[in-house]
Amino acid sequence: MVTHIMKKYILSCCSTADLPAEHFARRGIFYACFHYELDGQEYLDDLGKSISFEHFYKAMADGAETKTSQVNVAEFTEYFEPFLKAGKDILHLSLSSGISGVINSAMTAREALLEKYPERTIYIVDSLAASSGYGMLMDKLADLRDEGMSIEELYQWTLDNRLRLNHWFFSTDLTFYIKGGRISKTSGMVGNMLNICPLLNVDNMGRLIPRYKIRTKRKVIHAIVDKMEECIEEGRDYSGKCYISQSACYADARLVADLIEERFPHLEEKVMITSVGTTIGAHTGPGTVAVFFWGKERVD
Repeated sequence: MVTHIMKKYILSCCSTADLPAEHFARRGIFYACFHYELDGQEYLDDLGKSISFEHFYKAMADGAETKTSQVNVAEFTEYFEPFLKAGKDILHLSLSSGISGVINSAMTAREALLEKYPERTIYIVDSLAASSGYGMLMDKLADLRDEGMSIEELYQWTLDNRLRLNHWFFSTDLTFYIKGGRISKTSGMVGNMLNICPLLNVDNMGRLIPRYKIRTKRKVIHAIVDKMEECIEEGRDYSGKCYISQSACYADARLVADLIEERFPHLEEKVMITSVGTTIGAHTGPGTVAVFFWGKERVD
């Protein structure tokens, strides 16, 4: 097996892929950090190093104001250039363009750097993914890299398969979805009164789309597992991976993971539960559980 140390290229993403820093280091995946503000104080979205996720979500629950900002052109240039100087090519996947315009900054940095390093290759790909689903896609690319796939082959594989990465998620607290305009104020107020937990997904353009209004947390927990089975070609025989990310609601995520492990006994490994990172979490707030898996191609 070819290890990532031996490869002539590096795999890169943004910190919004929401896997632990130790995991990225172990897999040989590099990342550029977004930024966020908490009550006017700016921090790097550095996967929970500057501020713990517990602190971050408690602050949000207590009313702290949050803002986020993407990686800019100068930061991408500074981040990419050492790899090019070292003779490495780059395959970088950006956070979904349906959520952020960060891919434009990466593309602008690429154009300038290729003038300076014309012998190098830099691929920039729209992941059409977010949070640990984005991370799951990066993990798969690391597997294929380690099996010996070239950067050109990996680039094409990504374009051919990125829409097979399914994202389904629900929230038990609509406050921040309303605040960010993901859910209308009227729908959100009614939803909170009626204890509605919306079930959403990421569509084929990488956008967050509310799909179903489900009353009570117990029902939405079962509904998200039903939706997973519906979206997987192999049904209950699914033998791939499943990741869950959660924002300050680990107990809910654990209930979902237990149901998934019971329904899909052939999973490649136990469900991995991670935290929704500070950039994505600044928009979802506490109370979101997201499930990611390989399934049928997203078509809408």
